[in-house]
Amino acid sequence: MRKAKKIHSFEPDFAVPPGETLKEVVESLGMSQKELADRTGLTVQSINRIFKGNQPITFETANRLELTTGVPARMWNNMESQYREQLAKLSKKKQLESHQGWLKKLPLKPMAEFGWLKAHEDKAAQLEEALRFYGIASPDQWEPVWREYQASYRQTHRFETRAEAISAWLRKGEIEAQKIPCGPFDKKEFRGGLDAFRKLTGEMPDSFLPKVRDRCAPAGVAVVIVPELPKTGVYGATRWIGEKAVIQLSMRYKSNDQLWFTFFHEAGHILKHGRKDVFIESNGPEDEQEKEADVFAQNQLIPPGELRRFLAKWDHRSLGPIKLFAERIGIAPGIVVGRLQHDGLLPKSHGNGLKVFFK
Repeated sequence: MRKAKKIHSFEPDFAVPPGETLKEVVESLGMSQKELADRTGLTVQSINRIFKGNQPITFETANRLELTTGVPARMWNNMESQYREQLAKLSKKKQLESHQGWLKKLPLKPMAEFGWLKAHEDKAAQLEEALRFYGIASPDQWEPVWREYQASYRQTHRFETRAEAISAWLRKGEIEAQKIPCGPFDKKEFRGGLDAFRKLTGEMPDSFLPKVRDRCAPAGVAVVIVPELPKTGVYGATRWIGEKAVIQLSMRYKSNDQLWFTFFHEAGHILKHGRKDVFIESNGPEDEQEKEADVFAQNQLIPPGELRRFLAKWDHRSLGPIKLFAERIGIAPGIVVGRLQHDGLLPKSHGNGLKVFFK
């Protein structure tokens, strides 16, 4: 059996303006450029620009050329359309070649696996897909948009080498937050909701997340969970998008103590810090605002007075009292375990069976 011949399509790297064909037709008719101008009612300058492809052949001009040269207007229109289309393709190809470096830096594979964008074999289509995801006209706009965010980051040196991945994670958070209708920000309403959320700490995400969103949205806060991208190391972020506050969680550690601590930490930023600041939570040194948010989360989850009274009676070993204490203050026991481990009062290898791990 003969193998079918592979057909290669020809993709020219140049574009021929219809003005060149017009010039040939005019010469074949023995007509000068000035005579053509006189017969069509166009200026000599316009004819010259059409010859060079610097001025398009409009439908009206095509009709005039049909009456003057005998070549149907539809042919001039088709040649003009094909010329402009080829120019666009060449421009697109040039843009693609100049922006391949940027495209290679993006974590496209995990983004496609998460369904954030589509994967394309064609590089031009992939570039368009990435631009559409970011909501920018070209990669040239990515830099100033990212830098505008980065100027507000705390300890930005931690994120410099992972800027593309972190910006993708933040952008996905923006997209999800825009889908959540929110009321005007109400600090008192939001703060009141935090007390109610302590009772949800024993539930699974598919149960507590809708309740958290429904309670936060009327108070002007959008809560979104966006999976962590490789090489980012982020587990939470807080920022304002217009009049809407956004709490973004990655569920990086997947345990209920870490998730809820991060949520209350981000809530602390919203209640205590400025609207122009952007906070990204990752492993590393903390500044004063991060420490302040830590203390807020700790005290909101486990009231300091209650913790002191518990520690005065606890033997620093038994897990039974931890469960009873958690039940009494209305919080998941895994959160108490996480706090005790963090404070060095319980080995990190002990009590993890009281935590809930999410898939």
